[in-house]
Amino acid sequence: MAFSPDTPRAPLVEARQLARRDAQRGQTLLAPTDFTLSAGERAVLTGPSGSGKSVFLRALALLDPLDGGEVRWHGEAVARARIVQYRRHIAYLRQRPALLDGSVEDNLRYPYTLAVYRGERFDAGRARTLFAAAGRGDDFFARAASELSGGEAQIVALVRVLQLDPEALLLDEPTASLDPESARAVESLVGDWFARASTARATVWVSHDPAQAARVGNRHLTMRAGVLDETAAASAGAVS
Repeated sequence: MAFSPDTPRAPLVEARQLARRDAQRGQTLLAPTDFTLSAGERAVLTGPSGSGKSVFLRALALLDPLDGGEVRWHGEAVARARIVQYRRHIAYLRQRPALLDGSVEDNLRYPYTLAVYRGERFDAGRARTLFAAAGRGDDFFARAASELSGGEAQIVALVRVLQLDPEALLLDEPTASLDPESARAVESLVGDWFARASTARATVWVSHDPAQAARVGNRHLTMRAGVLDETAAASAGAVS
């Protein structure tokens, strides 16, 4: 079937009544939630600690079992057999990333050993360019992962994901452990990744910093007690 330029496209990612519960405590972690993320959108999610922001991102990334609802990718429900492929394109970056033993370069090379990236090749030059944009020199490649600060580990995890060219980034406070200068460099790095792609990309960025939220997002959502709310955030005028 041929589509004209005016034909509406399915959202990149769509959540339908997505829900998470803590059965042992009888607690709702994520109330049934509808959410769409279209190519070209830069959504920013704010809210108090413990409100469910990370729970929502992990559910959207299909990293935790769902207690209700479904996730759709390009208009199709993500079947169990496609979850690995989905995560390859809809990449979640947690606040405290886990790195492998070895060097920074070892960590960057690791994804290419996985079956889902078969046929892809590690590009050291591109990785060095990404690190340079984040304010890290060539010697950073050889650093031992065990010697990195929390902020440096965040940068390595981000570059490890960016080099794989996902369609969307789900970023859980990716600059929480960084000083203001490094945080701005990471914002620019993600912004450059977003702008230079041959096809439209998307981001969901969790932040506690209102100024950062205004810089990195063109769509503002809030989370309180497991309830996602876009209307209240828009009325607050935090992001235009």
